[in-house]
Amino acid sequence: MSFQKLAESRASVRKYSNKKPRIEEVIKCIDVANLAPSPGNLPILRFIIVEDHHKIAKIAEACQQEFIKQAKILVVVCSDLKDAKIMYDKRASRYVKQHAGALIENFLLNVVDIGLASCWVGAYSDSMIKDILEIPDEIDIEAVLPVGCSFGEIKHRKKPNIENRLYFETWKNKFRKPFPKMTD
Repeated sequence: MSFQKLAESRASVRKYSNKKPRIEEVIKCIDVANLAPSPGNLPILRFIIVEDHHKIAKIAEACQQEFIKQAKILVVVCSDLKDAKIMYDKRASRYVKQHAGALIENFLLNVVDIGLASCWVGAYSDSMIKDILEIPDEIDIEAVLPVGCSFGEIKHRKKPNIENRLYFETWKNKFRKPFPKMTD
């Protein structure tokens, strides 16, 4: 599948069948996600795989998103800023967020590529999830990613057009001037 087709196929799926994905497939998706660019190539992100349906139900409550209970597997992406702060000081948090976003998108695209479904969940009670999964205070939760087999037709929302958000050379400049021809 071309990259464009893969990106167009990705959707936030909130209905999962009772079929459980193979854990090996989910781990492979994490491995592929790990190829995302990272600040200083530091191993900043951590992954907690949750299969226990009681914990999944509690995490769904912490996210206030009922559909999460349908997922057979959750991947909770966490970050440890310690090494990034040593290297990047005040910019560490920004770099880690960029890294997490790139990694999560790699994960979501790979999930689609192997025929599974997911949804990026970024709204949750940090303290509740940290309590459920025994995550230390100094570790940040970046996302909760339910993984499952889609149930029913996947609905793709039309993305906003870039026309009114694309500028050239300066902020709000919508017109691209032709570049002068280079001479040898």
